Amino acid sequence: MKLTLGRSLLVLLVGAALVGGGVWYSRDKAAQEPEQRYKFQEIAVGEVVQSVSANGTLNPLILVNVGTQVSGTVRKLYVDFNDKVEQGQPLLELDQSLLEAQARASAANVANISASLDLAKANEARMKALLEKEYVSRQEYDQALQTLRSAQAQLAQAKAAADKDRVNLNYTVITSPVSGVVVARLVDLGQTVAASFQTPTLIQIARDLSKMAIDTSFAEADIGNIREGQKVRFTVDAFPNRNFQGEVKQIRLNPTNQQNVVTYNVRVSVDNPEQVLLPGMTAYTNIAVAKRSDVLLVPNAALRFKPVGAREKSAERAASPPGAGGVPLGPPPAGGGRKKKDGAGATVYVLDNGDLKPVAIQLGITDNRNTEVTGGELKAGAKVAVGDANGVAKPSGSVGMRLF
Repeated sequence: MKLTLGRSLLVLLVGAALVGGGVWYSRDKAAQEPEQRYKFQEIAVGEVVQSVSANGTLNPLILVNVGTQVSGTVRKLYVDFNDKVEQGQPLLELDQSLLEAQARASAANVANISASLDLAKANEARMKALLEKEYVSRQEYDQALQTLRSAQAQLAQAKAAADKDRVNLNYTVITSPVSGVVVARLVDLGQTVAASFQTPTLIQIARDLSKMAIDTSFAEADIGNIREGQKVRFTVDAFPNRNFQGEVKQIRLNPTNQQNVVTYNVRVSVDNPEQVLLPGMTAYTNIAVAKRSDVLLVPNAALRFKPVGAREKSAERAASPPGAGGVPLGPPPAGGGRKKKDGAGATVYVLDNGDLKPVAIQLGITDNRNTEVTGGELKAGAKVAVGDANGVAKPSGSVGMRLF
């Protein structure tokens, strides 16, 4: 009885093992199928726009730094931040005590020399009359004439010094050179400003905040695609859901080199009729440099993806010498004047009758998500692998293009 029970139990265990193995084998086989193992995306026809981007700073189109030509202590302030000013309007006033005293001294000096000139004129007239009667010598008359001319020169010099002191006195009242808005006030009441070596900036005035400019820095790899007059789209942190537009106004030829990274300043003009854009805001600019319509588009994820077996073969080909293993020799194809990614080759994997089939393609421009297909056997509607079914894509460095 016990032997029969043991045999029955053994049969049941063997049967369960066979059933479990069959189930496991079926699931494993199904998991190995490309439809179950990988994620696919259908190739479509559409539009792609390649763009370059950079960060910049919004500045007034015309920003005037108002300084002073004389030193002194700020005695009066007539304007403050955000005040609107007109051309010629007083902005601030410096202490005039010393300059007023100097102006009075210069005026007194002019009066003193003017009196000396009157005496020199009278002496010259007297000596001329005596010379006609031969009561004095010619030399004595010449000396009187020289004294007169010297007094005239001294008077002119004194008047010039007095004019200078009067102008400096007028400089103690700082007026606005343009009409605009006060952006910054860099001095306070009672502060002493010195104009000995360079003119200090006291107040900054934006001439017109309805016209702004963005100063951006683009890499030298992108500057060749930028032209004056191109449209620019940008956003600012203050209005993240709003797009603004501008236009490339100037590409400055002076490069900036920081740690062997060369950039060029591109100035973008911006209309700001609502004056919601403020000076100093960070602008994230985007310039469309190329556009293709009705072209075949492949997802960039498909260009990065490689099955495990394909990655091993790619590594073997990379280790082979030039010309071996199917790696072609010779010059690059025509059109080498375009950017490196334009016309580059890549391989994608297409679902064909339940199997993955590698397809070689030629690439054009890209927009961060999709890339233009310019050549190859890829057709619209084909399904290309873009990653594993669990969402993990297989990265590969064999794609011959730079993805933005």
